Amino acid sequence: MEGEDEEVKKRRMVEARARNISHNVRCTECGSQSIEDSQADIAILLRKLIRDEIQSGKTDKEIFKKLEEDYGETVLYTPKFDMQTAALWLSPLLVAGAAAGVWAYNKHRQRTNVHIMALNLVRGVPLTPKEKETMLDLLTPPPSPRGAPSSWWKRWLGQ
Repeated sequence: MEGEDEEVKKRRMVEARARNISHNVRCTECGSQSIEDSQADIAILLRKLIRDEIQSGKTDKEIFKKLEEDYGETVLYTPKFDMQTAALWLSPLLVAGAAAGVWAYNKHRQRTNVHIMALNLVRGVPLTPKEKETMLDLLTPPPSPRGAPSSWWKRWLGQ
């Protein structure tokens, strides 16, 4: 009786391990499903292979390694982290950082140019037409939006 209980526990443990591994392996035929959820022939064969490997005493790591060697890295849902995957995952951050750097540089350059133009005006150096246009753009206040409280009061008071 106790031997049967041990056998049932062992089968349940093998089944739980097999299901855990199967949930983390992509079906090579379906692509979007795990082999646990897929009914494709290859998924059925891979589930049987996993159970056989577990019963032969292999660890989960060894089974994942064998599947990766036989079917490629794309068969696993969690690819290993190397330089290629790091570049793939970090490239959006690099692009955003570069864009922020260009924006900050342009802002700094614009501010610096305004300071230089202001100093030139103080020194009596005439501005070029482009510099005049830039200064007017920077020094002209933006129009107040319609319906803003200040413009509403002005209209109400008749000003």
